[in-house]
Amino acid sequence: MVDIDRSVIIQIVNFIFLIFALNLVLYKPIRNVLRRRKEKITGLEEGVETLNGNAMEKDEAFASGIKAARAKGLKEKEALLQAAAEEEKEIVGKITQKAQADLAEVREKIARDAEEVRRALLEQVDEYAATIGQKILGRAV
Repeated sequence: MVDIDRSVIIQIVNFIFLIFALNLVLYKPIRNVLRRRKEKITGLEEGVETLNGNAMEKDEAFASGIKAARAKGLKEKEALLQAAAEEEKEIVGKITQKAQADLAEVREKIARDAEEVRRALLEQVDEYAATIGQKILGRAV
């Protein structure tokens, strides 16, 4: 059978000492490194989540800014188109008035010229009639 002697107690003490020494020298530093790595990873994950949240907020703000700028641009475009249409109406009205005034002036000038020509012809009608009569009759009238 197995005799339990002093060597078993030495082995037990040696085993306990070895566990204590390994824990102190090997396991604790490894556990500390693992704990620090876990804290670092947790911190980085929180930072990533924060940055993702900030990026989403900035993206939404950018999209709303673009939408507002487009709406403002459309309003300004409509205002400019309205102003241009009004200015066009005004210019066309002025041109129409000037054209009508010029037309009236030309008509008056034509009427005056026609009247002058009519008067001149009326003054010469007697002369022309006498000349035509002489040529037709062959003698002085």
